[in-house]
Amino acid sequence: MADDPTDHGDVLGVARRTGDDAMPRRLVVVSNRLGNVRDLSQAGGLAVGVADALAERGGLWLGASSEHQDSGADEPPLIRMERHGRIETAALTLPREEYSAYYNGYANTTLWPLFHYRLDLVDHRQEFLQAYRQINARFAQALAGLLSGNDDLIWVQDYHLIPLAAELRRLGVRNRIGFFLHIPFPPPDLFVATPDHAELIENFLQYDVVGFQTETDVANFRRSVHATNSTSFDAAGAAEANGRTVLTKCFPIGIDVDSFARMASEAAEDVQIDSMRRQILGLKQIIGVDRLDYSKGLPGRMQAFARLLERHPEHERAATYLQIASPTREEVSAYAEIRGQLEATAGAVNGRYADLAWTPIRYIHRAVPRSRLAGLLRASQVGLVTPLRDGMNLVAMEYIAAQDESDPGVLVLSRFAGAAEQLAESLIVNPYSVDEVADAMATALAMPLNERIERHGALLKRIKRNDAAEWRRSFIKALADES
Repeated sequence: MADDPTDHGDVLGVARRTGDDAMPRRLVVVSNRLGNVRDLSQAGGLAVGVADALAERGGLWLGASSEHQDSGADEPPLIRMERHGRIETAALTLPREEYSAYYNGYANTTLWPLFHYRLDLVDHRQEFLQAYRQINARFAQALAGLLSGNDDLIWVQDYHLIPLAAELRRLGVRNRIGFFLHIPFPPPDLFVATPDHAELIENFLQYDVVGFQTETDVANFRRSVHATNSTSFDAAGAAEANGRTVLTKCFPIGIDVDSFARMASEAAEDVQIDSMRRQILGLKQIIGVDRLDYSKGLPGRMQAFARLLERHPEHERAATYLQIASPTREEVSAYAEIRGQLEATAGAVNGRYADLAWTPIRYIHRAVPRSRLAGLLRASQVGLVTPLRDGMNLVAMEYIAAQDESDPGVLVLSRFAGAAEQLAESLIVNPYSVDEVADAMATALAMPLNERIERHGALLKRIKRNDAAEWRRSFIKALADES
């Protein structure tokens, strides 16, 4: 642990506003969990984007530790400080039961289903809300002691920490604070279904900048704010609230396209061997890569593949479907149910169609290294990304980046993924229609090379323009109020 965690402003680059050559203001990022800044090769979009922003400006990243306190909740949390180049991390040790009620409870059985339009799965419990408030208060107390001054820019990540700005304001923090929501925001007629909606809106309005993945999410948020307290936004997306101007805007997140493309072109040996085997057998591969989550539409996706074999029998013994579904939130009952559905569906389809030389569905329920995923995406002729609702879905972009430009595959994409606003040249489908998804897979498998190249070229150009660097730079520019 650092000797004095508050004494690091000069080292990490707090702005000294004495001229044009002043150093950039220190960036302070807060997220539920810390990313592994030692090795970003296996990290997701959020971790890579945040770490790159911190490395550029110098800064601090605060998140909950994977270790928890078993002692009483009244004891102050421990903070473990580490430095990695220009990045300093602060791991916050929190009470085990309180953290579980905050994370598995309010965050993932109240907010997650609510924000993904699944009111049938929302579980309202007062003890969950109380833990959510308390953990956010603990984050605020820890962060207030780590700030080096009013010039620090604070960037809060995702739905776990919506009340953080309000808690910081109560402690007298006057820094500019931004919030980015990585998941969808529901329309007001769904949002008001939670008894806590007015409190959540007030929490959002304590930020200076509130960012969303899509224009749809921005519109839903503004309408929800107006419906809750009659606050209106101007043409630039700004509103006056709590004595400050709150800016709301779309900042679509992206990926590091060139880095992922390089990773995909250097596929592991076993991936190359599997690809050669399929080429010899004349098999085309359809791939899905997701966390095991009910928002991803995985059972319907498997049913759509079975329908492909029924409606387009020419693909029997000619196509195979690989679904990688990494475990997540296994303590929540809804996730155990979705796992059971997937295993039953995969078993039923394989039992009906498989023979000694062909297994229709290959289902992997474990984490697969990111480098191997890149190679698998490149080796697949169809990328199947069909969530029922998603904030953005970076797998869609990773599939595009991974492709061989001279012989690219085809992306089949849900209209309810945030990425659909950008990726119009993919085959856009309604994931609730099994037949529509099946027919789109058939279209993708039969698409001629010239059309595949044309579609892929347009998609690749767009994801390069809206990459991870553009996301972080545009948000930080707005947060720093840099004209």
